[in-house]
Amino acid sequence: MKHLSPTVRFDAALLNKYNQPLPRYTSYPPATELTDRFDRSTFRTALAVGNHKKTPLSLYCHIPFCETPCYFCGCNTIITQRKQVAEPYLDYLARHIRQIASLVNPDRRVQQLHWGGGTPNYLSQRQVEFLWNQLNENFKLDADAEVSIEINPRYVDRDYIMFLRMLGFNRISFGIQDFNPKVQEAVNRVQPEAMLFNVMEWIREARFASVNVDLIYGLPFQTPETFEETVQKTLELNPDRIAVFNFAYVPWLKPIQKRMPQAAMPNAAEKLKILQMTIAQLTQNGYVFIGMDHFAKPNDELAIAQQAGELHRNFQGYTTKPESDLLGFGITSISMLQDVYVQNHKRLKDFYRAIDAGELPIAQGVQLTRDDLIRRTVIMELMCQFQLSMPDLESKYHLGFDRDFNDYFESELSLLDALEADGLLRRWGDGIEVTSIGRLLIRNIASVFDTYLRHKSSQRFSQSV
Repeated sequence: MKHLSPTVRFDAALLNKYNQPLPRYTSYPPATELTDRFDRSTFRTALAVGNHKKTPLSLYCHIPFCETPCYFCGCNTIITQRKQVAEPYLDYLARHIRQIASLVNPDRRVQQLHWGGGTPNYLSQRQVEFLWNQLNENFKLDADAEVSIEINPRYVDRDYIMFLRMLGFNRISFGIQDFNPKVQEAVNRVQPEAMLFNVMEWIREARFASVNVDLIYGLPFQTPETFEETVQKTLELNPDRIAVFNFAYVPWLKPIQKRMPQAAMPNAAEKLKILQMTIAQLTQNGYVFIGMDHFAKPNDELAIAQQAGELHRNFQGYTTKPESDLLGFGITSISMLQDVYVQNHKRLKDFYRAIDAGELPIAQGVQLTRDDLIRRTVIMELMCQFQLSMPDLESKYHLGFDRDFNDYFESELSLLDALEADGLLRRWGDGIEVTSIGRLLIRNIASVFDTYLRHKSSQRFSQSV
């Protein structure tokens, strides 16, 4: 199947028509399907299967602490300036790492390691080194592993950046959101332009292999004109990857968002203008539109992997590492094995109590059925490659022995008729291809194959555009 042109057609009326709350599909089933009625023994079984196959590993460490709240944030965080809270957490985190490592074949190699939050640089250099050593003493990192960390640029200096690189981190990301001071004040994230350029200069000096920055559109006081200034300044920073997220206003889930002036947020029409301008500016300046909200330079691994049809997606977003098992450490972290997803306890006291009792600190989970696995493959192929080969899917899951793709997805394919009529996708005898406008509405296309979505309110999710 051929690959798509990076040119993105923009149709505001069509985007408005399909703008609705939908999952982001970092997984299928979505994380909303995890339940506390989950049989925790299946996690150990799934680990044993990975051990037998020597499936590569991807590790995630969650550092939940932040000194101050960002009002737009949808992450699982603990706001405190009492830095002493980090010490007991790191002790329990180390015990959790050792607990999981004891269940993992030591020959399994780590292809990816990521620290997220919260604010990972909430930790002191001594604490960072302690956690780094715990991970390296219990797991084997590949020599060319992707080792990344998220930082808050307000709480680093040149020495801290150099220390992270010396330790072994080779990728780094930080949030800009918006360069405009009025917007920054409205979301309680004031970071002067000079600060951001200094941080990028230090990162380049330290020779990190890749730098990612995050922008958010839909925040208070943003206009197409002010956000264009943000995009231009971001281009001056020259990052390797740029994520441009649509702000998810979900005050029923994140009450802190109520502190922002909702009346000052751009309306739907303004947001679409911002999105159109952003895509145009970034693609005209050499970035490849990877999908949904990600852009990368043509020589970046994400762009290369997508061109080769080898891009993948997990709870950490787009990735080039395919068949790895994702193991999550710390509160709220999600582990994603081949057919089992689990999430750790969300409260410190529950996490600590489980570790003290010698139990896995699993709060909820889900075991995937064969149907889940088939649908996951369909959704992830569409989300990542923007195309799907029916014969490939039939071969992978032996669908031809009972019924072929068209029989299996008879009702779903009928739902695609309206999307095809609106120009979101094209179909032929053995394939589905997402069009340029369809890329912006990929969540809508993927949701056709989501059986869970049919049985619940979609208001639990953010808007698709």
